[in-house]
Amino acid sequence: MSLPAAVYRPRNPQSSDYYRCVEDCFETFVGIYDDHFSRQYGFWRPYIEQVIHRYLDCGDPHNGFARVKCHDCGHEYLLAFSCKRRHFCPSCHQKRVVEFGEWLCVDVLKKVPHRHFVFGIPKILRRYFLYDRKLLADLSRCAWESLKIFLREAAPEKEPIPGAVIAIQTFGDFLGFNPHCHILVTDGCFYGSRGMFRVAPLLELKKLEAIFRHKLFRMLLTKGKITEEMVKMLSAWRHSGFNVFCGNRISPHDETAMENLARYIIRASFSQERMQYLDQEGKVVYTSKDGKTTKVFPALEWLAAMCSHIPNKGEQMVRYYGFYSNVSRGKRQMTGNDDAVPCILESHGDEKTFRRNWARLIQKIYEVDPLVCPKCKGTMRVIGSIEDPSVIRAILEHLGLWLARARPPPKIHDPPLYGSGRSAATSITDDVSQIHIHGDHFYGDPQYPWDDYIQA
Repeated sequence: MSLPAAVYRPRNPQSSDYYRCVEDCFETFVGIYDDHFSRQYGFWRPYIEQVIHRYLDCGDPHNGFARVKCHDCGHEYLLAFSCKRRHFCPSCHQKRVVEFGEWLCVDVLKKVPHRHFVFGIPKILRRYFLYDRKLLADLSRCAWESLKIFLREAAPEKEPIPGAVIAIQTFGDFLGFNPHCHILVTDGCFYGSRGMFRVAPLLELKKLEAIFRHKLFRMLLTKGKITEEMVKMLSAWRHSGFNVFCGNRISPHDETAMENLARYIIRASFSQERMQYLDQEGKVVYTSKDGKTTKVFPALEWLAAMCSHIPNKGEQMVRYYGFYSNVSRGKRQMTGNDDAVPCILESHGDEKTFRRNWARLIQKIYEVDPLVCPKCKGTMRVIGSIEDPSVIRAILEHLGLWLARARPPPKIHDPPLYGSGRSAATSITDDVSQIHIHGDHFYGDPQYPWDDYIQA
């Protein structure tokens, strides 16, 4: 017998520990930020307050909803609108993650081998990116230019072009500010007018790291962020603090691995499942990814760390380079060559059959179908969107839901103390990085004359 279909239940964000923490503390947090958190977590950005208010209204039917009705039995429910904010709202960001992974694999990435790279920088340089978020775009460019040198040198053909998708992440395991690049890059280069592809040999990570370090130093010097004396000091360190990680080659036919990796590179900065809010103490308990470490933070400082990872309005955290750049893709689409499969690989076709909509994304995230009627298992459909305040109120009053849950006043907690008496257990640090370090013996690398690039 087949198992009964799972029934979708609209979420209730107000019941989560994360929502209660934000609701209790956000007004106090906004009021004391400049005095207590600006030095450690960056200058206050007014856009953050807009994001918080939008999140607190996310999933609240008082702000509008869609009517979903079963065609067979007439059963109906209301689906509240979401805030559609990145990173801060776990639900909306997760929908974005699923949609991005699907779109990237169907519309951008080609059927060629790829690799996953991670480029990290030392702690002493991270503060410059915290106070000037425009530098994150330059960090992405430095990583791309370093990889392009290696990949193009490995392909003997004329004008080889690699392709890369670079996502900037700014967080570590415990929300410390740790800017680094996650890169999905072709394991080789495209060349010629017929879309040929040449697979590259394995790269020598230490020399790739040296080129990346050189380019980042030069960029920060040009921007006036560091001095030549600082560059000399950092260059003399035995352990530079720079890291370059390279993952295993991903087959062009392993669509599941590629989509999972695409989701991973833009994942949320924290996990609700690993967070516990102690409202009476005004603290947050957070568990590490491996489940072995638990740290306790003041709730206000937890919010400050969370807000440091919110992108500015319109800020791009994912960029496309080379063969995957917007310009290159646009030119191929104009000439009708964007769907061509590289000749050196076996073609499995390119079916664009998935439609990115709310119902299918929910089904993919929670493994339930939101359009299956909970009563008769028939097919439901969205029959209208209600946005007029007077109509919203009339419907909710008729259903007995109007102001069913008034927002309580925020709880007042003393701000965390700073100084010699501050406990190390309540400090959010950036000493935990998710960047894995692998020895060079994992890669049988050929020798290339990279010294000219390093000295340039």
